[in-house]
Amino acid sequence: MSSARAGRVRVLARKAWRMGGFVGITSALIPIYVTRDRLTRAADKTPVRNRWLRRWSGSLLRLFAVKVDYRDPPAPPARDPRGRLVVANHRSALDVGILLQHFGGRMVSRADLSRWPVVGPAARSVGTVFVDRTSTLSGAATIREVRALLKKGETVLVFPEGTTFEGDTVRPFQAGAFIGALKTGATVVPVGIAYATGSEAAFVGESFTQHLARMAGSGPTQVVVCVGEPTAVREGARAADVAREAQEAVQGLVDVARREVDAS
Repeated sequence: MSSARAGRVRVLARKAWRMGGFVGITSALIPIYVTRDRLTRAADKTPVRNRWLRRWSGSLLRLFAVKVDYRDPPAPPARDPRGRLVVANHRSALDVGILLQHFGGRMVSRADLSRWPVVGPAARSVGTVFVDRTSTLSGAATIREVRALLKKGETVLVFPEGTTFEGDTVRPFQAGAFIGALKTGATVVPVGIAYATGSEAAFVGESFTQHLARMAGSGPTQVVVCVGEPTAVREGARAADVAREAQEAVQGLVDVARREVDAS
């Protein structure tokens, strides 16, 4: 067998192993979590969910050989009574696992994700907040739900660019989630994510299944995640101003993460 053919066989084997592992890990953990959640008293549901999310995301990141280096994150409390709005740039489906592994919390996600194979049932089971960005009614309902979660002291994870992009330029942030944070005094935590130059992490112009298959066949992926200082939303602030300031903070963190990941 030629070396080129042997290489292709290894890639196919790696792809089959990882895609099978993704389905197996997710399908196995969902019923375990759902059963545990039903038996857990209300006051303990958030920590139970966060432990499940960290176990799930950590297992998948290891399966896909994703090495995440979190740089100098502050040590946030396990539960902030004001609520935390974690905002980050969005480049890959891996971003979801990266944030969930570190922060836990409730993810705000595009509505069609609820219909994706395997991922959809998992996302629904842990209370993902789904938003249809083409619907004003859906957007308003999402703002109300984000506000209610923050008011209860929950952590909410958002990609305010609205979708995935290639490159390090952080697009303007949509203000919806920040509107939800205005009246709660929530803490905004900016996060910058950068994948090593040449990685195949970018999720642009393909279906989730295609993206998963491509990532499953790729080699190890190095990513640096820079977590910024949390900032409480100012009383009387405008959502557009808070969104702009958060976007600028994330851009600065992405620039640092880019230098760090390529240097490593």
